[in-house]
Amino acid sequence: MNITAEEVLKFVKENDVKFIRLTFCDIFGNLKNISVMPEELPRAFETGISFDASAVRGFLNAEESDLMLMPDASTLTILPWRPSHGRVIRLLCDILRPDGTHFEGDTRHFLRTCAQKAETLGYQPAIGSECEFYLYRTDENGDPTRTPHDYAGYCDVAPLDRGENVRREICLMLEEMGIRPESSHHEQGPGQNEVAFRYADALTAADNLITFKTVVKAVASANGLYASFLPKPEPEKSGSGLHINLSLFRDGKNLFRNDGTHNQPAESFLMGVLNRIPDMTAFLNPLTNSYRRFGVFEAPRYLTWSHQNRSQLIRIPAAAGEYARMELRSPDPACNPYIAFGLLLLAGLEGIEKNLPLSPPTNRNLFDDPPRPEERIASLPATLDEALELAEKSEFIRSALPGKPLEKFFAAKREECRAARLSGNALLYEEKIWFPVI
Repeated sequence: MNITAEEVLKFVKENDVKFIRLTFCDIFGNLKNISVMPEELPRAFETGISFDASAVRGFLNAEESDLMLMPDASTLTILPWRPSHGRVIRLLCDILRPDGTHFEGDTRHFLRTCAQKAETLGYQPAIGSECEFYLYRTDENGDPTRTPHDYAGYCDVAPLDRGENVRREICLMLEEMGIRPESSHHEQGPGQNEVAFRYADALTAADNLITFKTVVKAVASANGLYASFLPKPEPEKSGSGLHINLSLFRDGKNLFRNDGTHNQPAESFLMGVLNRIPDMTAFLNPLTNSYRRFGVFEAPRYLTWSHQNRSQLIRIPAAAGEYARMELRSPDPACNPYIAFGLLLLAGLEGIEKNLPLSPPTNRNLFDDPPRPEERIASLPATLDEALELAEKSEFIRSALPGKPLEKFFAAKREECRAARLSGNALLYEEKIWFPVI
């Protein structure tokens, strides 16, 4: 939407808006916000609203702690779960230094620059995500338990599926916010659900995913439930993935096809992503828990691709025209989508620039028939420690992401690995809540 600051100010005045949430993400993909009153909004658009960046993990130290939030008027949306009188709106923000330059830890700006590079080369990427999550019951204090909301399975219906009303409420709320979900259903795990989104430009797709997670949490809480986006909350059940569907347009035409043939740039783009996945995995799968998901319940482990085959890391689904795409199946919902989408674009564009030839497809079920040693098929890192080692040594990663935030990310994730090793019973950590793993 091409909304101006003046139009936002007019909307606030005419629609009984009393609170404006200025939101941003830290480098780990956690949503943060500062609320201001309507009288402060003109100042926010003119000079930004300052905040203590030393209090945000991964940002700045105490000796250089001031950063500014500059709202993006085009991201205006009402928060439907807040009161209709004295409304609350949300504006996503750019993060600036006091001198007006972009803060290098602003991952939303990072994705914007990656999308601009694609445009400069003549390509228009489009991204749609499929995000899975678990719903758990809460106790008398509103704290989450380990009891799933239901015990339904894949695409089951009510009354076995108790999540249908929650998913309905989520989808309707997203529509109110201008976000278009394509489908929703119960997934394989007990209490596990999925919502899929129509494709959008890369920045909008990441904004939508961040917003979606907030909506899911809010709707779940309103229904006496807790929504978990942990990659593997149930040891013997399906993990929660974030399947990323990516199309590439040039001159209005989708370069991906599903008829057994590919356009050369699409082939090179896919190969570029496949080539750099080991380097990127620490950012696509950023928790120690993420690596429990690989290799079982349709979560791929090997660096392969194919048409339609869900045991492959990348598949070309049976979709035609504008919906033709590549689907990357390894990422999980714990990732920062701004970093994840940006790195995927850079990897694919690198493949195009180098004119990489696409490797042959692997047309068998790797879950039932895993690769034999003599095939020498590479696999994803087995642990977060391994993924971090690859990322730390990667020239691709170090050229893509700025130094200080990158080093803070590595340090924080190394500490998480150390804490997981010392815990003994491999506790899971999500939003300051501990989940013991059986």
